[in-house]
Amino acid sequence: MSSFAIRHAAIFTADPGDRVIPVGTLVVQDGIITRIGEDGDVNIPEDCKVIDARGHALLPGLIDCHSHSSLMRGVTENMPLMEWLPWYQLEHRAMTEEFAYHSARLCYLEALQSGTTCVMDMFRFMDRCADAAAELGLRVQLAPYVADKPGKDFFSTREENRRLIHSHHESLNGRIRVWMGLEHLFYCTEDAYREAAQLSREYGVGIHTHCSEQKEEEQAVTAELGRRSLAMLDHYGILGERTLLAHCVWLNDDEIARVADTGTSIAHCPVSNAKLASGVARVPEMLAAGVTVGLGTDGPVCNNSLNMFEEMKFASLIQKATRLDAITMPADQILRMATINGARALGLDQEIGSLEVGKKADLLLLDIMTANMTPVSVNEAGGSLLWNLVFSAGSTNVAGVWVDGVRLIDKGEATRVNQSSVIVAAQHQGLALQEACQTFSHTRTTMI
Repeated sequence: MSSFAIRHAAIFTADPGDRVIPVGTLVVQDGIITRIGEDGDVNIPEDCKVIDARGHALLPGLIDCHSHSSLMRGVTENMPLMEWLPWYQLEHRAMTEEFAYHSARLCYLEALQSGTTCVMDMFRFMDRCADAAAELGLRVQLAPYVADKPGKDFFSTREENRRLIHSHHESLNGRIRVWMGLEHLFYCTEDAYREAAQLSREYGVGIHTHCSEQKEEEQAVTAELGRRSLAMLDHYGILGERTLLAHCVWLNDDEIARVADTGTSIAHCPVSNAKLASGVARVPEMLAAGVTVGLGTDGPVCNNSLNMFEEMKFASLIQKATRLDAITMPADQILRMATINGARALGLDQEIGSLEVGKKADLLLLDIMTANMTPVSVNEAGGSLLWNLVFSAGSTNVAGVWVDGVRLIDKGEATRVNQSSVIVAAQHQGLALQEACQTFSHTRTTMI
Protein backbone atom coordinates (compact mmCIF):
# COMPACT_ATOMS: atom_id res chain seq x y z
CA MET A 1 0.00 0.00 0.00
CA SER A 2 1.14 3.56 -0.63
CA SER A 3 1.92 6.06 2.10
CA PHE A 4 0.46 9.54 2.12
CA ALA A 5 -0.02 12.55 4.36
CA ILE A 6 -2.98 14.92 4.50
CA ARG A 7 -1.62 18.32 5.52
CA HIS A 8 -3.12 21.67 6.60
CA ALA A 9 -6.59 20.17 7.31
CA ALA A 10 -9.02 21.03 10.11
CA ILE A 11 -9.04 17.62 11.81
CA PHE A 12 -11.96 16.32 13.88
CA THR A 13 -10.63 13.18 15.51
CA ALA A 14 -13.72 11.86 17.40
CA ASP A 15 -11.18 10.39 19.82
CA PRO A 16 -11.99 9.99 23.55
CA GLY A 17 -11.18 13.66 24.14
CA ASP A 18 -13.01 14.88 21.00
CA ARG A 19 -9.77 16.57 19.97
CA VAL A 20 -10.01 19.13 17.19
CA ILE A 21 -6.81 20.20 15.44
CA PRO A 22 -7.49 23.48 13.59
CA VAL A 23 -4.50 23.07 11.25
CA GLY A 24 -3.24 19.52 11.33
CA THR A 25 -1.50 16.71 9.55
CA LEU A 26 -2.35 13.02 9.41
CA VAL A 27 0.00 10.37 8.03
CA VAL A 28 -1.12 6.99 6.64
CA GLN A 29 1.27 4.10 6.00
CA ASP A 30 0.11 0.72 4.71
CA GLY A 31 -3.51 1.58 5.41
CA ILE A 32 -2.91 2.55 9.05
CA ILE A 33 -2.84 6.00 10.68
CA THR A 34 0.72 6.37 11.98
CA ARG A 35 0.94 10.05 12.92
CA ILE A 36 -1.52 12.83 13.70
CA GLY A 37 -1.13 16.28 15.20
CA GLU A 38 -0.60 19.95 14.52
CA ASP A 39 1.24 20.72 11.31
CA GLY A 40 4.41 21.80 13.09
CA ASP A 41 4.51 18.72 15.29
CA VAL A 42 4.23 16.03 12.62
CA ASN A 43 7.23 14.95 10.56
CA ILE A 44 6.20 13.52 7.21
CA PRO A 45 8.23 10.49 6.05
CA GLU A 46 10.16 11.06 2.82
CA ASP A 47 8.26 8.38 0.87
CA CYS A 48 4.84 9.95 1.56
CA LYS A 49 2.74 11.62 -1.05
CA VAL A 50 1.47 14.91 0.45
CA ILE A 51 -2.11 16.07 -0.07
CA ASP A 52 -2.56 19.79 0.59
CA ALA A 53 -5.89 20.03 2.42
CA ARG A 54 -6.12 23.77 3.00
CA GLY A 55 -9.79 24.70 3.07
CA HIS A 56 -10.80 21.16 3.99
CA ALA A 57 -11.98 19.29 7.07
CA LEU A 58 -10.79 15.76 7.80
CA LEU A 59 -12.87 13.40 9.90
CA PRO A 60 -13.50 9.67 10.31
CA GLY A 61 -15.55 8.06 7.58
CA LEU A 62 -19.26 8.02 8.45
CA ILE A 63 -20.83 4.73 9.57
CA ASP A 64 -24.32 3.59 8.56
CA CYS A 65 -25.42 1.15 11.26
CA HIS A 66 -28.61 -0.09 9.58
CA SER A 67 -29.43 -0.25 5.88
CA HIS A 68 -31.22 -2.45 3.38
CA SER A 69 -29.84 -2.36 -0.16
CA SER A 70 -32.62 -1.95 -2.70
CA LEU A 71 -33.55 -0.88 -6.22
CA MET A 72 -37.07 0.13 -5.09
CA ARG A 73 -36.51 3.81 -4.40
CA GLY A 74 -39.68 5.92 -4.55
CA VAL A 75 -41.98 2.97 -5.21
CA THR A 76 -43.72 2.19 -1.91
CA GLU A 77 -44.75 5.63 -0.71
CA ASN A 78 -47.28 7.35 1.56
CA MET A 79 -47.85 4.34 3.79
CA PRO A 80 -47.34 3.73 7.51
CA LEU A 81 -45.09 0.81 8.40
CA MET A 82 -47.73 -1.89 8.86
CA GLU A 83 -49.30 -1.09 5.46
CA TRP A 84 -45.91 -0.61 3.80
CA LEU A 85 -44.38 -3.95 4.80
CA PRO A 86 -46.56 -6.23 2.60
CA TRP A 87 -45.69 -4.12 -0.43
CA TYR A 88 -42.01 -4.08 0.48
CA GLN A 89 -42.04 -7.88 0.75
CA LEU A 90 -42.81 -8.10 -2.95
CA GLU A 91 -39.22 -7.06 -3.62
CA HIS A 92 -37.97 -10.10 -1.74
CA ARG A 93 -40.42 -12.45 -3.45
CA ALA A 94 -39.02 -11.27 -6.79
CA MET A 95 -35.39 -11.02 -5.67
CA THR A 96 -32.64 -12.81 -7.60
CA GLU A 97 -28.87 -12.89 -7.22
CA GLU A 98 -28.51 -10.45 -10.11
CA PHE A 99 -31.00 -7.98 -8.62
CA ALA A 100 -29.23 -8.24 -5.26
CA TYR A 101 -25.83 -7.50 -6.80
CA HIS A 102 -27.03 -4.40 -8.64
CA SER A 103 -28.95 -3.22 -5.56
CA ALA A 104 -25.84 -3.44 -3.41
CA ARG A 105 -23.53 -1.94 -6.03
CA LEU A 106 -25.77 1.13 -6.46
CA CYS A 107 -26.31 1.61 -2.73
CA TYR A 108 -22.64 1.19 -1.87
CA LEU A 109 -21.72 3.75 -4.52
CA GLU A 110 -24.23 6.23 -3.10
CA ALA A 111 -22.92 5.60 0.41
CA LEU A 112 -19.32 6.28 -0.61
CA GLN A 113 -20.27 9.42 -2.53
CA SER A 114 -21.86 10.84 0.63
CA GLY A 115 -18.89 10.08 2.86
CA THR A 116 -19.92 6.73 4.34
CA THR A 117 -17.09 4.22 4.64
CA CYS A 118 -18.86 1.39 6.51
CA VAL A 119 -22.40 0.02 6.08
CA MET A 120 -24.38 -2.56 8.01
CA ASP A 121 -26.46 -4.11 5.22
CA MET A 122 -29.36 -6.49 5.88
CA PHE A 123 -30.39 -7.98 2.55
CA ARG A 124 -30.57 -11.09 0.37
CA PHE A 125 -28.00 -13.12 -1.61
CA MET A 126 -25.29 -11.45 0.40
CA ASP A 127 -22.43 -13.26 -1.28
CA ARG A 128 -23.29 -11.03 -4.25
CA CYS A 129 -23.39 -8.01 -1.94
CA ALA A 130 -19.87 -8.99 -0.87
CA ASP A 131 -18.88 -8.99 -4.55
CA ALA A 132 -20.23 -5.45 -4.89
CA ALA A 133 -18.38 -4.30 -1.77
CA ALA A 134 -15.14 -5.84 -3.05
CA GLU A 135 -15.58 -4.05 -6.35
CA LEU A 136 -16.13 -0.61 -4.80
CA GLY A 137 -13.84 -1.03 -1.78
CA LEU A 138 -16.47 -0.22 0.87
CA ARG A 139 -16.32 -1.75 4.37
CA VAL A 140 -19.51 -3.77 4.99
CA GLN A 141 -21.20 -5.79 7.70
CA LEU A 142 -23.49 -8.37 6.09
CA ALA A 143 -26.58 -9.58 7.96
CA PRO A 144 -28.70 -11.92 5.83
CA TYR A 145 -32.45 -11.28 5.98
CA VAL A 146 -33.28 -14.56 7.76
CA ALA A 147 -36.88 -15.68 8.29
CA ASP A 148 -38.03 -19.24 8.98
CA LYS A 149 -41.70 -19.07 9.96
CA PRO A 150 -44.23 -20.68 7.60
CA GLY A 151 -45.12 -18.41 4.69
CA LYS A 152 -41.89 -16.40 4.94
CA ASP A 153 -39.77 -18.66 2.73
CA PHE A 154 -38.94 -15.80 0.36
CA PHE A 155 -36.29 -14.46 2.77
CA SER A 156 -32.84 -15.91 3.55
CA THR A 157 -32.44 -19.18 5.42
CA ARG A 158 -30.52 -19.99 8.56
CA GLU A 159 -28.28 -22.28 6.53
CA GLU A 160 -27.46 -19.44 4.10
CA ASN A 161 -26.37 -17.33 7.06
CA ARG A 162 -24.13 -20.10 8.36
CA ARG A 163 -22.56 -20.65 4.91
CA LEU A 164 -21.90 -16.94 4.50
CA ILE A 165 -19.97 -16.87 7.77
CA HIS A 166 -17.75 -19.69 6.53
CA SER A 167 -17.22 -18.17 3.08
CA HIS A 168 -16.93 -14.44 3.76
CA HIS A 169 -16.48 -13.48 7.41
CA GLU A 170 -13.37 -11.33 7.86
CA SER A 171 -12.51 -11.58 4.18
CA LEU A 172 -10.74 -8.84 2.20
CA ASN A 173 -8.43 -7.95 5.08
CA GLY A 174 -11.40 -7.78 7.46
CA ARG A 175 -13.37 -5.30 5.34
CA ILE A 176 -16.23 -7.80 5.09
CA ARG A 177 -17.77 -9.15 8.30
CA VAL A 178 -20.81 -11.41 8.56
CA TRP A 179 -23.48 -11.18 11.26
CA MET A 180 -26.41 -13.33 12.25
CA GLY A 181 -29.39 -11.55 10.69
CA LEU A 182 -32.95 -12.01 11.98
CA GLU A 183 -35.82 -10.20 10.29
CA HIS A 184 -38.45 -9.82 13.04
CA LEU A 185 -40.32 -11.65 15.77
CA PHE A 186 -43.21 -12.29 13.40
CA TYR A 187 -40.86 -13.82 10.82
CA CYS A 188 -38.48 -15.92 12.90
CA THR A 189 -39.07 -18.91 15.18
CA GLU A 190 -37.71 -19.25 18.68
CA ASP A 191 -35.24 -21.80 17.28
CA ALA A 192 -33.86 -19.19 14.88
CA TYR A 193 -33.17 -16.75 17.70
CA ARG A 194 -31.61 -19.35 19.97
CA GLU A 195 -29.44 -20.69 17.14
CA ALA A 196 -28.32 -17.14 16.35
CA ALA A 197 -27.24 -16.69 19.97
CA GLN A 198 -25.37 -20.00 19.85
CA LEU A 199 -23.60 -19.24 16.57
CA SER A 200 -22.75 -15.75 17.77
CA ARG A 201 -20.83 -17.32 20.63
CA GLU A 202 -19.36 -20.08 18.47
CA TYR A 203 -18.10 -17.87 15.64
CA GLY A 204 -17.66 -14.60 17.52
CA VAL A 205 -20.05 -12.75 15.21
CA GLY A 206 -22.75 -10.18 15.95
CA ILE A 207 -26.54 -10.45 15.89
CA HIS A 208 -28.68 -7.88 14.07
CA THR A 209 -32.48 -7.61 14.11
CA HIS A 210 -35.37 -5.14 14.26
CA CYS A 211 -37.14 -4.15 17.46
CA SER A 212 -40.06 -1.96 18.50
CA GLU A 213 -40.24 0.15 15.35
CA GLN A 214 -43.89 1.22 15.49
CA LYS A 215 -46.55 1.52 18.19
CA GLU A 216 -49.04 -0.70 16.36
CA GLU A 217 -46.34 -3.29 15.76
CA GLU A 218 -45.49 -3.32 19.47
CA GLN A 219 -49.13 -3.82 20.35
CA ALA A 220 -49.41 -6.68 17.85
CA VAL A 221 -46.32 -8.41 19.24
CA THR A 222 -47.68 -8.21 22.77
CA ALA A 223 -51.07 -9.55 21.71
CA GLU A 224 -49.61 -12.40 19.64
CA LEU A 225 -46.62 -13.46 21.77
CA GLY A 226 -47.59 -12.36 25.25
CA ARG A 227 -44.55 -10.13 25.77
CA ARG A 228 -43.33 -6.81 24.43
CA SER A 229 -40.67 -7.01 21.72
CA LEU A 230 -37.61 -6.37 23.86
CA ALA A 231 -38.78 -8.80 26.55
CA MET A 232 -39.32 -11.43 23.87
CA LEU A 233 -35.84 -10.94 22.45
CA ASP A 234 -34.47 -11.10 25.99
CA HIS A 235 -36.39 -14.34 26.57
CA TYR A 236 -34.81 -15.78 23.43
CA GLY A 237 -31.37 -14.93 24.79
CA ILE A 238 -30.05 -12.57 22.14
CA LEU A 239 -29.49 -9.34 24.05
CA GLY A 240 -25.85 -8.64 24.76
CA GLU A 241 -22.69 -6.83 23.71
CA ARG A 242 -22.64 -8.47 20.27
CA THR A 243 -26.26 -7.52 19.47
CA LEU A 244 -27.40 -4.49 17.49
CA LEU A 245 -31.12 -3.63 17.45
CA ALA A 246 -32.54 -1.41 14.72
CA HIS A 247 -35.07 1.33 15.55
CA CYS A 248 -36.25 0.78 19.17
CA VAL A 249 -38.63 3.73 18.81
CA TRP A 250 -41.10 2.58 21.47
CA LEU A 251 -38.87 1.44 24.32
CA ASN A 252 -40.02 2.40 27.83
CA ASP A 253 -37.75 3.34 30.74
CA ASP A 254 -37.34 -0.23 31.99
CA GLU A 255 -36.50 -1.47 28.50
CA ILE A 256 -33.89 1.25 27.97
CA ALA A 257 -32.32 0.24 31.28
CA ARG A 258 -32.30 -3.42 30.18
CA VAL A 259 -30.63 -2.54 26.88
CA ALA A 260 -27.98 -0.63 28.81
CA ASP A 261 -27.47 -3.39 31.39
CA THR A 262 -26.92 -6.03 28.71
CA GLY A 263 -24.57 -3.89 26.62
CA THR A 264 -26.90 -4.15 23.61
CA SER A 265 -26.49 -1.38 20.98
CA ILE A 266 -29.12 0.49 19.00
CA ALA A 267 -29.18 1.74 15.40
CA HIS A 268 -31.29 4.90 15.33
CA CYS A 269 -32.95 5.62 11.95
CA PRO A 270 -34.64 9.01 12.36
CA VAL A 271 -35.50 9.76 8.72
CA SER A 272 -37.05 6.35 8.06
CA ASN A 273 -38.92 6.45 11.38
CA ALA A 274 -40.40 9.82 10.43
CA LYS A 275 -41.20 8.84 6.84
CA LEU A 276 -43.05 5.68 7.88
CA ALA A 277 -44.81 7.56 10.72
CA SER A 278 -43.21 5.26 13.27
CA GLY A 279 -42.41 7.94 15.80
CA VAL A 280 -39.38 9.50 17.47
CA ALA A 281 -36.99 7.26 19.39
CA ARG A 282 -36.05 8.35 22.91
CA VAL A 283 -32.40 8.81 22.04
CA PRO A 284 -31.49 11.32 24.80
CA GLU A 285 -32.74 8.84 27.41
CA MET A 286 -30.83 6.02 25.72
CA LEU A 287 -27.59 7.99 25.73
CA ALA A 288 -28.11 9.10 29.32
CA ALA A 289 -28.53 5.45 30.33
CA GLY A 290 -25.21 4.57 28.69
CA VAL A 291 -26.58 2.82 25.61
CA THR A 292 -24.36 2.90 22.51
CA VAL A 293 -26.48 4.50 19.77
CA GLY A 294 -25.34 4.75 16.16
CA LEU A 295 -27.17 6.16 13.14
CA GLY A 296 -28.70 4.27 10.22
CA THR A 297 -30.39 5.23 6.98
CA ASP A 298 -32.59 2.09 6.71
CA GLY A 299 -31.94 2.04 2.97
CA PRO A 300 -33.48 3.72 -0.09
CA VAL A 301 -36.77 1.81 -0.03
CA CYS A 302 -37.99 3.62 3.10
CA ASN A 303 -35.69 6.63 3.22
CA ASN A 304 -35.04 7.42 -0.46
CA SER A 305 -31.53 8.52 0.52
CA LEU A 306 -28.37 6.98 1.93
CA ASN A 307 -26.96 10.36 2.94
CA MET A 308 -25.64 10.24 6.51
CA PHE A 309 -25.38 14.04 6.59
CA GLU A 310 -29.17 14.18 6.31
CA GLU A 311 -29.42 11.56 9.05
CA MET A 312 -27.18 13.57 11.39
CA LYS A 313 -29.10 16.80 10.90
CA PHE A 314 -32.50 15.19 11.25
CA ALA A 315 -31.46 13.16 14.30
CA SER A 316 -30.79 16.42 16.11
CA LEU A 317 -33.67 18.50 14.77
CA ILE A 318 -36.41 15.94 15.39
CA GLN A 319 -35.48 15.81 19.08
CA LYS A 320 -35.32 19.59 19.37
CA ALA A 321 -38.68 20.00 17.65
CA THR A 322 -40.64 17.33 19.52
CA ARG A 323 -39.15 18.18 22.94
CA LEU A 324 -39.25 21.95 22.44
CA ASP A 325 -35.65 21.93 23.61
CA ALA A 326 -33.07 23.70 21.45
CA ILE A 327 -30.19 22.40 23.58
CA THR A 328 -30.75 18.68 23.21
CA MET A 329 -28.61 16.58 20.82
CA PRO A 330 -25.82 19.08 20.02
CA ALA A 331 -23.47 18.75 17.07
CA ASP A 332 -20.60 17.06 18.91
CA GLN A 333 -22.91 14.32 20.20
CA ILE A 334 -24.42 13.78 16.76
CA LEU A 335 -21.02 13.59 15.05
CA ARG A 336 -19.92 10.92 17.53
CA MET A 337 -23.08 8.92 16.80
CA ALA A 338 -22.18 8.94 13.10
CA THR A 339 -18.56 7.92 13.71
CA ILE A 340 -17.13 6.35 16.87
CA ASN A 341 -20.50 5.37 18.37
CA GLY A 342 -21.41 3.67 15.11
CA ALA A 343 -18.10 1.83 15.16
CA ARG A 344 -18.70 0.75 18.74
CA ALA A 345 -22.21 -0.47 17.87
CA LEU A 346 -20.63 -2.65 15.17
CA GLY A 347 -17.84 -3.89 17.44
CA LEU A 348 -15.25 -2.05 15.34
CA ASP A 349 -14.28 0.81 17.64
CA GLN A 350 -10.74 -0.55 18.12
CA GLU A 351 -10.24 -0.39 14.35
CA ILE A 352 -12.22 2.54 12.93
CA GLY A 353 -14.57 5.38 13.92
CA SER A 354 -11.96 7.89 15.11
CA LEU A 355 -8.69 9.33 13.84
CA GLU A 356 -6.06 7.84 16.15
CA VAL A 357 -2.64 6.33 15.67
CA GLY A 358 -2.93 2.60 15.03
CA LYS A 359 -6.42 2.69 13.57
CA LYS A 360 -7.33 1.87 9.99
CA ALA A 361 -7.39 4.82 7.64
CA ASP A 362 -11.11 5.15 6.93
CA LEU A 363 -11.17 8.86 6.18
CA LEU A 364 -13.53 11.57 4.95
CA LEU A 365 -12.18 14.82 3.48
CA LEU A 366 -14.69 17.66 3.07
CA ASP A 367 -14.31 20.82 1.02
CA ILE A 368 -15.39 23.65 3.33
CA MET A 369 -14.61 26.54 0.97
CA THR A 370 -18.08 26.32 -0.52
CA ALA A 371 -21.19 28.50 -0.36
CA ASN A 372 -23.00 26.13 2.02
CA MET A 373 -20.13 26.17 4.55
CA THR A 374 -19.06 29.82 4.37
CA PRO A 375 -18.16 31.72 6.50
CA VAL A 376 -16.39 29.25 8.73
CA SER A 377 -14.18 29.38 11.79
CA VAL A 378 -12.43 26.56 13.59
CA ASN A 379 -10.73 26.32 16.95
CA GLU A 380 -9.87 23.57 19.44
CA ALA A 381 -13.53 23.40 20.50
CA GLY A 382 -14.61 23.02 16.87
CA GLY A 383 -15.82 26.54 16.23
CA SER A 384 -18.61 27.14 13.75
CA LEU A 385 -17.19 24.36 11.59
CA LEU A 386 -18.32 21.70 14.07
CA TRP A 387 -21.91 22.86 13.77
CA ASN A 388 -21.68 23.27 10.01
CA LEU A 389 -20.45 19.68 9.62
CA VAL A 390 -23.75 18.48 11.10
CA PHE A 391 -26.21 21.15 9.94
CA SER A 392 -24.76 22.44 6.64
CA ALA A 393 -22.50 19.86 5.01
CA GLY A 394 -23.68 17.39 2.41
CA SER A 395 -22.49 15.00 -0.25
CA THR A 396 -21.51 17.93 -2.50
CA ASN A 397 -18.74 18.72 0.00
CA VAL A 398 -17.17 15.27 -0.21
CA ALA A 399 -13.73 15.69 -1.74
CA GLY A 400 -12.14 12.42 -0.72
CA VAL A 401 -13.01 9.08 0.87
CA TRP A 402 -10.52 6.40 1.89
CA VAL A 403 -11.07 2.90 3.26
CA ASP A 404 -8.03 1.02 4.57
CA GLY A 405 -5.98 3.89 3.21
CA VAL A 406 -7.20 3.35 -0.36
CA ARG A 407 -8.81 6.36 -2.00
CA LEU A 408 -12.27 5.37 -3.24
CA ILE A 409 -13.72 8.84 -3.95
CA ASP A 410 -11.66 11.62 -5.52
CA LYS A 411 -13.48 14.95 -5.93
CA GLY A 412 -16.86 13.23 -6.01
CA GLU A 413 -15.88 10.49 -8.46
CA ALA A 414 -15.44 6.81 -7.65
CA THR A 415 -11.94 5.56 -8.37
CA ARG A 416 -12.60 1.83 -8.72
CA VAL A 417 -15.77 1.66 -10.81
CA ASN A 418 -17.29 3.54 -13.71
CA GLN A 419 -20.10 5.46 -12.01
CA SER A 420 -22.15 5.86 -15.17
CA SER A 421 -22.03 2.12 -15.86
CA VAL A 422 -23.20 1.32 -12.32
CA ILE A 423 -26.09 3.77 -12.60
CA VAL A 424 -27.17 2.71 -16.09
CA ALA A 425 -27.17 -0.96 -15.06
CA ALA A 426 -29.10 -0.18 -11.87
CA GLN A 427 -31.71 1.76 -13.85
CA HIS A 428 -32.30 -1.20 -16.14
CA GLN A 429 -32.30 -3.74 -13.31
CA GLY A 430 -34.52 -1.57 -11.12
CA LEU A 431 -37.27 -1.32 -13.72
CA ALA A 432 -37.03 -5.06 -14.35
CA LEU A 433 -37.36 -5.72 -10.61
CA GLN A 434 -40.40 -3.49 -10.33
CA GLU A 435 -42.01 -5.38 -13.22
CA ALA A 436 -41.18 -8.70 -11.57
CA CYS A 437 -42.78 -7.49 -8.33
CA GLN A 438 -46.08 -7.02 -10.16
CA THR A 439 -46.29 -10.73 -10.89
CA PHE A 440 -46.24 -11.37 -7.12
CA SER A 441 -48.69 -8.62 -6.15
CA HIS A 442 -51.49 -11.14 -5.59
CA THR A 443 -49.35 -12.84 -2.91
CA ARG A 444 -49.23 -9.88 -0.55
CA THR A 445 -49.75 -10.92 3.06
CA THR A 446 -50.09 -9.16 6.38
CA MET A 447 -47.06 -8.70 8.60
CA ILE A 448 -48.19 -11.36 11.05
